Amino acid sequence: MFGLVNMLSNRGYLSGDEERFRRTTNAWYDATYINPSTVDPSIYADNPDAASWFKPTAHHLFEPIPGYLEILAAHNVPCRRYTSPSPGRVLYEDPHQLVVVPADQGDPVTTMLWLRPRT
Repeated sequence: MFGLVNMLSNRGYLSGDEERFRRTTNAWYDATYINPSTVDPSIYADNPDAASWFKPTAHHLFEPIPGYLEILAAHNVPCRRYTSPSPGRVLYEDPHQLVVVPADQGDPVTTMLWLRPRT
């Protein structure tokens, strides 16, 4: 979700309000929880199928998510919520999140599609 919204920003597709939300909320997340790649800079580079999952107990981290989903919907970018009691092999864990490699490497956790924004 974060990567998709950041991709829209990097391509210049966000409105001023969307960009303000992205910057402000990304900064809040950066100040609120640990970015796993700061603990292990190679975690995603060495594990290209790795994905970060919020733990269900991290209620405060879920609150801003509807704003990100609104941005994705406004730009026709599909996003699906996944829940799992066992999302894969754990590479990193803290009180709020996990970074995992899917158990079945042939079945990625997410599929990202790029659709051009509505004009």
